Amino acid sequence: MIGPAILAVDADPDRLGEIERELTERYARSYSVAVAGSADDAHRLLEQLAADGRDVAIALCALDVGGVDGADILDGVRSRHRHARRGLLVRWESLGQRDVGEIIFQAMAADRIDQFVFRPMVSPDEQFHSAVSSMLLDWADAQRTAPNTVRIVGESWTGRAHELREALQSCAVPHDFCLVDSPNGRATLEIAGADAELPLLQFPDGSILQNPTNAELALATGGPVCPEQLEFDVVVVGAGPAGLSAAVYGASEGLGTLVVDRGGIGGQATSSSLIRNYLGFPRGLSGRRLAQNAYHQAWVFGADFTFMHTVTGIRREGRFLVLTLDDGTELRTVGVLLAMGATYQRLGVPSIEAMVGAGVFYGSSTSEAVSMAGAHAFIVGGANSAGQAALHLARYARQVTMVIRADSIEKGMSHYLIRQIDATPNIDVRTGTTVVDGGGADRLEWLTLRDGITGEQERHPAQGLFLMIGARPLTDWLPDSIALDPQGFVLSGDDVVGSGAWPLERPPLTLETSMPGVFAAGDVRHGGVRRVASAVGEGSIAIQQLHQYFALEGRSPVGRQKVDDRDAPDPAGESGP
Repeated sequence: MIGPAILAVDADPDRLGEIERELTERYARSYSVAVAGSADDAHRLLEQLAADGRDVAIALCALDVGGVDGADILDGVRSRHRHARRGLLVRWESLGQRDVGEIIFQAMAADRIDQFVFRPMVSPDEQFHSAVSSMLLDWADAQRTAPNTVRIVGESWTGRAHELREALQSCAVPHDFCLVDSPNGRATLEIAGADAELPLLQFPDGSILQNPTNAELALATGGPVCPEQLEFDVVVVGAGPAGLSAAVYGASEGLGTLVVDRGGIGGQATSSSLIRNYLGFPRGLSGRRLAQNAYHQAWVFGADFTFMHTVTGIRREGRFLVLTLDDGTELRTVGVLLAMGATYQRLGVPSIEAMVGAGVFYGSSTSEAVSMAGAHAFIVGGANSAGQAALHLARYARQVTMVIRADSIEKGMSHYLIRQIDATPNIDVRTGTTVVDGGGADRLEWLTLRDGITGEQERHPAQGLFLMIGARPLTDWLPDSIALDPQGFVLSGDDVVGSGAWPLERPPLTLETSMPGVFAAGDVRHGGVRRVASAVGEGSIAIQQLHQYFALEGRSPVGRQKVDDRDAPDPAGESGP
């Protein structure tokens, strides 16, 4: 047997033979295909593979295996092979049957399976292989063996090495970190040379950068840094879900579209390890995958991007809005969409802030989870992002403790996540509690928690702290002419009228700010729903309202190219903005 294993379990020998043939014909060159005809055989095989030090990449199991619940079998896979992806095999004819759907939902909610897979019906069955290939990619990402994984080598977890990890996270680039005195670190240093300047970045093609700037990092990972032109129909500030949605719809409708972001793509969504309630993805998808796909989609439609730049100012100059970048570059545009999103609020505990990057992280649960293997990790926060992080970390950490200031987890988290957390034995939830201190030698070693009612303080061993509290909008750079609420979120539509900041006789459009022609979408907008789907929807609506703005103001967008033929095919495959 060579390579990681793909395991299939089914008590029906004919169906098991069909799955084995389908898997062998497609994957046997790189993976070992193993099959089991009973629950006992599956357990013995899993134990033997673990004893031999062999990885299981995927485990597929029938709904019922000789009277044993297939989800029970898959539930036992992760105790021996924590990175394995687990799929429940279902027949195509069962699609729409409520009892089967309930079984799948309950198994997912309890984190006993990762997804469901339709059995192969013909050979080759490309729908079956699409699901298997997706699971293999997820497994490779978790193993840090995906083809585009970047290795960071540094002297410590903090400092510039941490900044580079954060930058790669913001670019949705898979990456791994190792200390320079580790085996992998020494191997990379040997290639780079003993006098190389740390930290080092080693790319999949073997090339190495020595202590690169963020701009050099963006270029090396394929991200554009400098705008190729200076005049656009719309400039989108922020490349999170709202900004990427606007880029797709704006570019697909022929608008000259530029997206500017201080980091890369995805915003806070890249910290979501698995979004299960996003429309059209019944098996779920990671925030990083969503961001990558959206970026590729916008790029194909012709949107331009500028990464690792901050917009520092915006002003009106005649018919144009002028945006100034941190390097002094000025961009001229007819419309602007503010989609900067929000960042996590700082905890404000000096001893904790001093250890950011050395066991303390704001977000980053997906990129740092591997380092929590066998450790006790703490999460501060009670929203969906915190719940997703807890479930992801629970796959690696020995124990995960969620620390929530509120008296109930139900106040800020979706029901499906709460059910999964309740069913995960190594996740503990501490409500009415805050983190007040922490420390360690070179990395985080302990935390002090305080009970909000009794005031009692307890000290706990801790190897990781992931902070996901509140939302701080990235609006400090906006001029006074753009009205904000007391928390700094951008007012739009009726809220602008209510604030008395609207300067025109016509009413503002629903996403329009107090500066005409400037719109807001996503987490940065006052009253916005803090969900990925809502941000994506607002990004598309903002483009529709930008067209309305052009009509109201009697302005015609230049577009990427002038098209006089009104019967030209719609590049987005949809009719009208």
